[in-house]
Amino acid sequence: MIITVLKFRGADLRYAYLWNANLEGADLCGANLVLANLVNANLEGADLKGADLKGADLRGANVTGTILEKKEEPQDDKDLKIRQLEEELKKYKDTLKELLDT
Repeated sequence: MIITVLKFRGADLRYAYLWNANLEGADLCGANLVLANLVNANLEGADLKGADLKGADLRGANVTGTILEKKEEPQDDKDLKIRQLEEELKKYKDTLKELLDT
């Protein structure tokens, strides 16, 4: 199987059957590849920054030159809660700013 369109940025490829797929140089940044079948796939030079590969089957895959970046995972529930509260606070600040500017 040869895939000629190589832009999969942010694509939802959960459970995808990509056995023997030629994804050389593909842009898979932020793609969801959870439990994808990438057996014998050619991922040479593919950009997988931020991609979720949990449970993906990469047996025999060519990953030469693949660009990987570990997805940031919170250290524990406390860190996650802090991040959520910071995001919520930013939303409230933005809303207040909009109200004051009108």
